[in-house]
Amino acid sequence: MQRRTRWVLAAAVAIAAPLLVQAGSSPASAHGTLSDPPSRVYVCMKEDPEVPKSAACKAAVAAGGTQAFYDWNEVSLLDAGGRHREIIPDGKLCSAGREKYRGLDLARADWPAKQISSGPLTVTYHATAPHSGSNFEYYITREGWNPTMPLRWSDLVLIQKFTNVNPTQFTSWTLTIPPRSGRHLIYSIWQRVQYSEEAFYTCSDVDFGGSNPTPTPTASPSPTASPSPTASPSPSPTVRPTNSPTASPSGTWQAGKAYKTGDRVTYNGLIYECRQAHTAYPGWEPPNVPALWLRV
Repeated sequence: MQRRTRWVLAAAVAIAAPLLVQAGSSPASAHGTLSDPPSRVYVCMKEDPEVPKSAACKAAVAAGGTQAFYDWNEVSLLDAGGRHREIIPDGKLCSAGREKYRGLDLARADWPAKQISSGPLTVTYHATAPHSGSNFEYYITREGWNPTMPLRWSDLVLIQKFTNVNPTQFTSWTLTIPPRSGRHLIYSIWQRVQYSEEAFYTCSDVDFGGSNPTPTPTASPSPTASPSPTASPSPSPTVRPTNSPTASPSGTWQAGKAYKTGDRVTYNGLIYECRQAHTAYPGWEPPNVPALWLRV
């Protein structure tokens, strides 16, 4: 009887062992975001997606819905594998190019921002599922960056990289922040290395005090008129129709449409002229982004 019992137990262990090994080798899903200075998704989550307090979070919820902020720790791409600049287009860095998080890309100068200064700055990452053997990169926007313009990869300046990190639930680093003035973004990339190519992205608004430069719209140079010969009479002025074709709006402003400098649109019964070429996104309505649209 004892021999039969030992045989049954041995068989059970033999069957269970491969299952235990298989379960133990399955990697935990890593999730998280920068909590200090808080990322945009973290800020709006803390405000409460159902009743956000700041104007920027209200606009972000209006653009993409509330679910993105309940899933605040998943601004990520599963197959990034370090190819961040290849797979995330300019203007969509804060959302990682994901439509679900498009509200995070709104180019506004009123996102809640942490007051900081140049020099040492301790930043903290909140990981709900830490994963060993990870790489972290921290960037800051260049001097002269304007928060009302879409964020591009060329706007980012590397601060520091940390490799082969074993993060905990809250992991902190001390960064050396270069001199800046006005509002800026600290951008982070958490790239998993072991078992996964998943990467996480964050945009945290910070304020150094002072003001950001306002971009000067590129205007077409006025043609230089050749002086009339002194011996010839001055020509009669050419009478132009009041509504010339070039001054007419091309239609109503639409999200998702590409506009070039000089295009004119109508919005809420008013006419606006495009100041800089761009692709329109929800939240970038002409009255909201004066750096892109000039009321005519």
